[in-house]
Amino acid sequence: MNITKEQVLYALGHVEEPDLKKDLVTLNMIQDIKIDGNHLNFSVILTTPACPLKGLIENACRNAIAHFISKDIEVSINMTSRVTTQKNTGVPGVKNIIAVASGKGGVGKSTVAVNLALGLAQAGAKVGLIDADIYGPSIPIMFGLEGARPKASQADGKTRIEPIEKYGIKLLSIGFFTDPNQPVPWRGPMVSTAVKQLFNDADWGELDYLVVDLPPGTGDVHITVAQTFPVTGAVIVTTPQNVALADAKKGIGMFLMNAINVPLLGIVENMSYFIPAELPENKYYIFGQGGGQKLAKQLEVPFLGEIPLVKSISDSGDAGKPVILDHQNPMSGAFTEMAQKVAQQVAIYNAEANDRKLVNN
Repeated sequence: MNITKEQVLYALGHVEEPDLKKDLVTLNMIQDIKIDGNHLNFSVILTTPACPLKGLIENACRNAIAHFISKDIEVSINMTSRVTTQKNTGVPGVKNIIAVASGKGGVGKSTVAVNLALGLAQAGAKVGLIDADIYGPSIPIMFGLEGARPKASQADGKTRIEPIEKYGIKLLSIGFFTDPNQPVPWRGPMVSTAVKQLFNDADWGELDYLVVDLPPGTGDVHITVAQTFPVTGAVIVTTPQNVALADAKKGIGMFLMNAINVPLLGIVENMSYFIPAELPENKYYIFGQGGGQKLAKQLEVPFLGEIPLVKSISDSGDAGKPVILDHQNPMSGAFTEMAQKVAQQVAIYNAEANDRKLVNN
């Protein structure tokens, strides 16, 4: 039988992108249609390589071709991606800035930020990570880079910092420029200047996502980042107990203030339950249960996942090889799923923001 491009587009026009609620043809996600006799080849351009619905969309395309044209067609689909953006981040080449924050310290915010960045990179995205936790930088330890110093290069008469590359992502930490054994008494203006330099003076190249590990609480760094660089969205990390949830609410409130106005991508609940190594089937909710989910529901923001309290997670960070890199460890999957959900929310937010621009124009 003779297949036409029009038939293919008609069939695929019945496949809806589940998050964006429009069909793939309208969204211009179908490209490079090639027909050779009974063989059909085309590309589906997803909004992120970390799309958790990749398999679902591919199956829907195959079913549509079989239903609307013929079951006998040999279909080859190239599932690829082009990460979306909807505003100038203020950092050349960077499409999206994702802030990772917490209302209080000790909830595993840096662990979430590190594994989020690596999860996005493992999916095929170009990723950078800024450790903006001025008062307690932990990225050097978690990547096994204690004592490392970034190189400098000259470009257009300016000195540029070269981020250190490890595990497929680009890294900069305030800890690369300070003595880990020497406390640094930062004051407000110094903090703002130092943080801006991590963004502005570095040669980040082309990045799909720049993840920023903010200090706990609400302070100078948060205000500087949010008001200087248009942040795509914030991920809030909490633990289940009421004290942590109360502090998380304050952090969320800061991002929603008119002067800050950073969208919330969702909430991650860390240390959700304890799993003893000798009893991996058992879950102990030692800090309470469901607090993060309740908070997400209350604020009508996505719940991005539960991360268990497991010794191997902290051990991996201390050893300089974050747990998501160990695919034999079941905890790796929890962080991979979280990274997919964050990428999904970025894509949804960008699509909605671009739709609003079209309506307003």
